[in-house]
Amino acid sequence: MNKETPETILVVDDTESNLDMILAILKDYDVIASTSGEDALATVREEPVDLVLLDILMPGTDGFEVCRRLKASPETRDIPIIFITAKNDEETIEAAYDLGGTDYVTKPFRPKELLARVKVQLNLQRVIRELDFLATRDSLTGIYNRRKFFEIAEQMYAGASDDLYALMVDIDHFKQVNDRHGHHAGDKTLKTITATIAGLLPEDALFGRMGGEEFAVLLKGTDRLKAAEVASLLRRKVAETLIDIGEVSPISCTISSGIAGKQEDIVSLDHLLRQADMALYMAKKGGRNKSIFRDT
Repeated sequence: MNKETPETILVVDDTESNLDMILAILKDYDVIASTSGEDALATVREEPVDLVLLDILMPGTDGFEVCRRLKASPETRDIPIIFITAKNDEETIEAAYDLGGTDYVTKPFRPKELLARVKVQLNLQRVIRELDFLATRDSLTGIYNRRKFFEIAEQMYAGASDDLYALMVDIDHFKQVNDRHGHHAGDKTLKTITATIAGLLPEDALFGRMGGEEFAVLLKGTDRLKAAEVASLLRRKVAETLIDIGEVSPISCTISSGIAGKQEDIVSLDHLLRQADMALYMAKKGGRNKSIFRDT
């Protein structure tokens, strides 16, 4: 989970000499310099930032207002903010933390202290990202686990009209893979098929493992024909995928899927997924390696 490129740090200070000093101290990072609060807010909206070093006393939109607005937005509220200022009275420090600041550095800067505080916050962010990944992803395949899938799916369902389609996907005869080749082969099969499916889905699709060899997909902004095309593509490409399980010959598997669309008589996300699951049952019962629509 460690980033391959340097973290991006936004430094906001209306004094050019302070910016030059901080840029020299943070030379190993990707630093963006800003001389005003409004410019800083615009920068954060336009590109991802890992940390903000924020002066408090600035003309116009001061540091406290910038922090307040960053913390009010779901897109930016988790960005750590280190306040930088010449003021060190208790009231100012308390206000900085109350607004959501994570640390506080006084001017004039001590280079080693500033660098150390920056490293602490960036390390904490890495740990948080790693913990979030572990809490939201399936440990074997790396896609969303059941809990996170439903969390995001509820939001997608609430914001969709009739352009939301659910696919329930199941690996055919998966038990035979485990029985014939062992659980290591089953794990490799799950990971390979999951990666194949993930690489074929639209970027805005939601993909999660429901348990065992069963997966769920939500497609938003599509129609019946396109949903059927996606299901057909997944089925065809999975069947063509050779899975190296460490034996002389690779194996291959097929999948079956059930499809259901959000309609007037669909009353909830659970209802939509149940309809897709019923269609999946029909596909399995009808001979497997099929994609079937559930028409309510």
